[in-house]
Amino acid sequence: MVILRENFIMHRINHHSDKQLNSLWWLWLPVTALIVQVILELVLPANVRSMLMSEWGPHETLQFLVSAIACAICAQLLLDRYVRQNLFLFAWIAIAFLGTLYIAGEEISWGQWIFQWTTPENWAAINDQQETNLHNTSSWLDQKPRLLLEIGMIVGGLIIPLILKYKPDALPAKFRIIYPPIILMPVVLCAELPKLVEKIGEVIDMMLFMRVSEINELYMFYFILLYMIILSGRIKDRPLNEKP
Repeated sequence: MVILRENFIMHRINHHSDKQLNSLWWLWLPVTALIVQVILELVLPANVRSMLMSEWGPHETLQFLVSAIACAICAQLLLDRYVRQNLFLFAWIAIAFLGTLYIAGEEISWGQWIFQWTTPENWAAINDQQETNLHNTSSWLDQKPRLLLEIGMIVGGLIIPLILKYKPDALPAKFRIIYPPIILMPVVLCAELPKLVEKIGEVIDMMLFMRVSEINELYMFYFILLYMIILSGRIKDRPLNEKP
């Protein structure tokens, strides 16, 4: 089995390429977007907010675009010679590719939103929304994958960066190239804060967000996109004489 060489990984503990990602993308954009979301929730009437959260609204459109771009980055990395010669890294990126492909495809019902074809009767009978997608047929294809993604985001975006910062020896050094950096923490917090607000709102009987799940999903998909950009930068930033 091909593994990452120890000296390469230890060299990448502080990845220079991570610092090249402008704070606009990992801090100011997600935070500003959440602030704008709160303002819109407070000032817009319910019917307008409902329209914005519809299938062709900005949230679901951005969910598709973000996941599609992440999928394209994964596909490009899978063609990289260094990645193809490294079994672990190739498998990791292949999983990300399949995941982002599934997300992007499901977001537009595999093209039905665009081409407006009619759902076959047999499929419509088992699909909650009568669409040609999988996630509306079973919680195992919707809620369970979403939960796994959210857990992965929290572990990768909060727990692992904190461990790397305060107790780096606790994690295997040979996998450091795939560990998310601490700069992704704001995106994770923006994804989870609306859910916390919703829980508090249920207690005090005052709801702020109309559809927390759509906000949460958008930030989760954005987390994946930024992570893939960072991982791509790390791979390209490796020493030129480094072998898999």
